Amino acid sequence: MSDAYIYDHLRTPRGKGKKDGSLHQASPVWLLRTLLKALQSRHALDTALVDDVVLGCVTPVGEQGADIARTAVLDAEWAESCAGVTQSRFCASGLESVNLAAAKVKSGWEDLVVAGGVESMSRWTMGSDGGAWFMDPRINQKLGFVPQGVGADLIATLEGWGRADVDTFALRSHQKAAVARAEGRFARSIVPVTDIAGLTMLAEDETIRPNASLEAMAKLEPSFAMMGQMGFDATALRKYTTVERITHMHHAGNSSGIVDGAALMLVGSADGGMKAGLKARARIRAAAVIGSEPTIMLTGPTPACRKALAKAGMAARDIDLWEINEAFAVVPMKTARDLGVDLDRVNVNGGAIAMGHPLGATGCIILGTLLDELERRDLATGCATLCVGGGMGIATIIERV
Repeated sequence: MSDAYIYDHLRTPRGKGKKDGSLHQASPVWLLRTLLKALQSRHALDTALVDDVVLGCVTPVGEQGADIARTAVLDAEWAESCAGVTQSRFCASGLESVNLAAAKVKSGWEDLVVAGGVESMSRWTMGSDGGAWFMDPRINQKLGFVPQGVGADLIATLEGWGRADVDTFALRSHQKAAVARAEGRFARSIVPVTDIAGLTMLAEDETIRPNASLEAMAKLEPSFAMMGQMGFDATALRKYTTVERITHMHHAGNSSGIVDGAALMLVGSADGGMKAGLKARARIRAAAVIGSEPTIMLTGPTPACRKALAKAGMAARDIDLWEINEAFAVVPMKTARDLGVDLDRVNVNGGAIAMGHPLGATGCIILGTLLDELERRDLATGCATLCVGGGMGIATIIERV
């Protein structure tokens, strides 16, 4: 079985996911086209050597619908022989794409695969594609569905964390991201998005708040208390009977931001890289997905990481740096606590609370950020993980070469 190597990765900046966001006028295909052309140019890449482009998109409707991966390949004028496929594992879609690419390469069936994802959340709001999980009352009742924010507040209640705890974590996300941006730590991988006339639309992540403060966060009302009162608290408490009531504490300041963005990663075998004249940066050592409890929905990272670590023959202490997606502040807080990982090794350049969570792309983004930081610090191993809608978890372990 072949090893799967990461040869490069790049991403767009993340733009505010509203109509006044800087990337609202950029279609999702345009975001992907921008990255595909940059990847080709950066390596003088013969795109006929790329077997497939695997992309995640969580809301595949409208301009993001059909098979946007193949559309983007053709729009970027890559070789017609390069195929494209689009998939969704909810919030994990970007990392799932990388793991699928690695599996294709490790099987020996393909030699070079581009993986990643895209989400234009200012143009297509989360949930626009419907689905029984959200829309079928019978399924709602049978599966005990509650909005993720209610699940996040339930986790905080169960773990004994208060508003100050989650706000403090969120503040550190903004502070770390601001430092990383100021020091140019993202510059190697960010490709500015320009319009059709070549004018820059966005060159840096748009939602970082360098001046964020605990005092400002304290003024924000919890976002999910009303949903809880509508009956979702009662649904959750029927399953979590040891809890008397849920304390609601997550809000816009300590939850992931809604943004637009895209990311790509070039994955291949040793032979595939050699033929394309590429130098490997890391090896994908192990990956895992698991199913977790679907009502609370956000506890999947811990078992996913443990499964991936077991596959790699490693323990949590063997991982130098962690990227745990900040869907809500409690997700990395709980995952780190469960795994016995110090928070000073987690999301060292901030996370989705500061920079946003473009659903289909985030997993690829955080894995790329992890690789860049391992190189910057001259460290060896990293693990990226996300909680996933529907009650799942995903994790990928990489090792520099």
